[in-house]
Amino acid sequence: MLELEAAGVAVVDAEGRTRTLLHPTTLTLTERRVAVVGANGSGKSTLVRLLDGLIAPTTGAVRVHGLDTRRDGARVRGIVGLLFADPEAQLLMPTPLEDVALSLRHLPLRERAERATALLADVGLGGHLHQPVATLSGGQKQLLALTSVLAAEPAVLLADEPTTLLDLRWQAHVEALLDALPQQVVTVTHDLDAAARAERVLVVERGRVVADGAPADAIGAYRALMAGPPPELAPASSREAR
Repeated sequence: MLELEAAGVAVVDAEGRTRTLLHPTTLTLTERRVAVVGANGSGKSTLVRLLDGLIAPTTGAVRVHGLDTRRDGARVRGIVGLLFADPEAQLLMPTPLEDVALSLRHLPLRERAERATALLADVGLGGHLHQPVATLSGGQKQLLALTSVLAAEPAVLLADEPTTLLDLRWQAHVEALLDALPQQVVTVTHDLDAAARAERVLVVERGRVVADGAPADAIGAYRALMAGPPPELAPASSREAR
């Protein structure tokens, strides 16, 4: 279970002004599949990254399976996996075999290569064990990143726009893998078809959750919200009213 209790995030900019990235938010997420949608810069990634302790709330509290992310951050990160939009941000080793083995540090050394080989074979990368990561396609890199994250056996997977950089074929492949996972998965996405397959959808706008519910209702609210101009292009009177 993922819990936000009046959790908010504010930062102070270089000029000393306080900027709110996420207003105090209270949520309890028990669903196996949750999607988070919103415009660029709306605060959706901030909300999701609170859940692995990479960002600490400046107000309120965040709990993952009962663990406070501020107090028990290391333990939280042991049960939460994070998949980024750009796999280059998290692939650390020169070959797929070495990268997945790095996530298997909990196993005896002699077992890591064997287990990594099996995991890579399961996702179709068995023929690329020793290939330089830099030569893999974008889809193969994202598949490798996902395999490396899952090798650590997280209870929760946070996926921050995991298919944004992929072509349609690889997008469909990665989404099918995510849909089939037994873990609780929280996905930040602009893909409304993917969001529609979730059990619950959150809509974030200007640092607030403005809609929360069944996919059809929440996505409908998001479409209506996006029908207007971006806030920075709206007339001044309209911005003030909001």
